[in-house]
Amino acid sequence: MEVIDRTITIVGCGPGSVDYVTGAAENAVDRAEVLVGAQRLLDLFQNSSAERVVVGGGISEVLEEIENRLSATSVTILVTGDPGLFSLAKLVIERFGRDRCRIIPGISSVQAAFAQIGLDWADAKIVSTHKQDPEPHPSLRSAEKIAILAGRKPSLKWIADHVLADFADDRRIFVMENLTLDDETIREVRHDELSTLNVGPNTVVVIVKRSLIE
Repeated sequence: MEVIDRTITIVGCGPGSVDYVTGAAENAVDRAEVLVGAQRLLDLFQNSSAERVVVGGGISEVLEEIENRLSATSVTILVTGDPGLFSLAKLVIERFGRDRCRIIPGISSVQAAFAQIGLDWADAKIVSTHKQDPEPHPSLRSAEKIAILAGRKPSLKWIADHVLADFADDRRIFVMENLTLDDETIREVRHDELSTLNVGPNTVVVIVKRSLIE
């Protein structure tokens, strides 16, 4: 019996707002037979007639759902931001193989964050603390631009203790929540305020050398 290699399309849906969904992403969704993603991502594509599969935070369950669907149809997976930046896309590719996956890039929250303060981000160090505190990052201490995907209160304490401990006075710190959405919030804070903040899951902390943005 011939085995048909079905296609997996991974679509970057941007930082949150429908205004930041690219035309390429919309075209991929228009062609989709099955959409797999979080409810808030599925809601970005109200006009799609594809079957919708809502997934939560359990990665293994998501991968199993994709595998089950692939036996009968192609699958389009919706991911936040850009698939190449701390994304579910990496795990999908590891599970199903690079040759089976087509990737539609998207706008990341890091891009949106640096745009808000008018700086390029080509030389920025990017770290994720979404799931857990990473190991201390010695290279961050010499970085002039840092973007940290936060979203947990312990993330902010990790930043204060491990990133800013030695040079806080020479850096400006911006806490950005819900970028591109109606309830977007951008705050410049002091080092000693970080650990006291309560932030939502869609938070980026940008730390830049003071001389770059004075």
